[in-house]
Amino acid sequence: MNKTKRKIFETSMKLFAEKGYDATSIEEITATVGVAKGTLYYHFSSKEEIFNFLIEEGIKLLQNSIDIKTAKLDNYIDKLKAVILIQIKIVNKYEDFITILLSQFYGKEARNQMCQKYVYEYISKIEKIVEDGMKVGQVKKGNSKVIASEIYALIASTLVYKMKSQENVEVIKLYKEFENTIIEGIREKK
Repeated sequence: MNKTKRKIFETSMKLFAEKGYDATSIEEITATVGVAKGTLYYHFSSKEEIFNFLIEEGIKLLQNSIDIKTAKLDNYIDKLKAVILIQIKIVNKYEDFITILLSQFYGKEARNQMCQKYVYEYISKIEKIVEDGMKVGQVKKGNSKVIASEIYALIASTLVYKMKSQENVEVIKLYKEFENTIIEGIREKK
């Protein structure tokens, strides 16, 4: 991505997170970036295209991180720990993206449905890890859809915690808390 496109992308993400999608105008994006409308339209055909690109890139980053990290692990509890740790790191580093994703998740408009589709696909990845862990006796038997949704929900929990505490998240400290409550709750006891 060239420098101008990246600046449009990053500025849009910040404005969408701070003001919301609807309250952010193309004029505000171009004024903040310091480019003419024609330059913005050279890179993106509309505000909706900027939004779609932003969500697709963010989800791709999250999914690729999970795929790379979990592929190296054999134990399913370790895979779920990796998912949780990556989610905390993503929220900590890309808070604006997570804010946008969560704020646009609810509703029936095309962008809401797109966010829902990507979130459901992501939860399905977690669900598969949970199901495979149940099959080999590493994860306690239960409803894999519920467990996967709970693990995904740690994204929202992390964001709420970060906003409430108004400080940077101590990634490992928060991970240990989630490990203590979530992982120990689903680990099959032998």
